[in-house]
Amino acid sequence: MLMTGQPAGEGGAGSMLVSLVPLLLIFVIFYLLLIRPQQKKQKEHQKLLTALKRGDRVVTNSGMFGVIASINDDKNIVVLRVGDDVKLEFLKSSIAGKVE
Repeated sequence: MLMTGQPAGEGGAGSMLVSLVPLLLIFVIFYLLLIRPQQKKQKEHQKLLTALKRGDRVVTNSGMFGVIASINDDKNIVVLRVGDDVKLEFLKSSIAGKVE
């Protein structure tokens, strides 16, 4: 009988570490390709929302264009003027971006 010092079927600590490397590599790739860009996009959108002011021309997530008539930060509401006498209320977070 041959004695190696390790019971049969047990790979030891080295093989356990080697088996974790692909899992860690997948997590790093997932973070770099999906999570990090989404976080950057959210930060940029939040920066845009805080910089909004009266008179800015914006577009909403639904595709409606308008000029900001007023902003109520307490209620998180933006009033957009979309026509001569037409004003609509939107959630501030539904503003997709500024239109130059």
